[in-house]
Amino acid sequence: MAEKTMKEMQNEVDQYISQFQEGYFSPLAMLARMSEEVGELSREINHYYGEKPKKDTEAERTVEEEMGDILFVLICFANSLNINLQEAHDRVMSKFNTRDKDRWTRIEE
Repeated sequence: MAEKTMKEMQNEVDQYISQFQEGYFSPLAMLARMSEEVGELSREINHYYGEKPKKDTEAERTVEEEMGDILFVLICFANSLNINLQEAHDRVMSKFNTRDKDRWTRIEE
């Protein structure tokens, strides 16, 4: 499967959402949905890496699935607010590479 750019992912999600009359949720509803998905990821991380194993009756979900759910909601959120995630990513990486460039201990080569 070919890798997709962030723009392609944002367009794919927009095409999916655009087929429904309801369209994108409001920003507050989107934030609530994002919080819900992050909670589900937290539960999976706790099951795999924490002290709380899954019950036999709980469905098998994966960390990858939960991260995919978060990415989908994040893209919906960005699209609904007309935010280009590639530009947002570039800005945050610039910040890390300038303001925070000496914050962490670098690996010696």
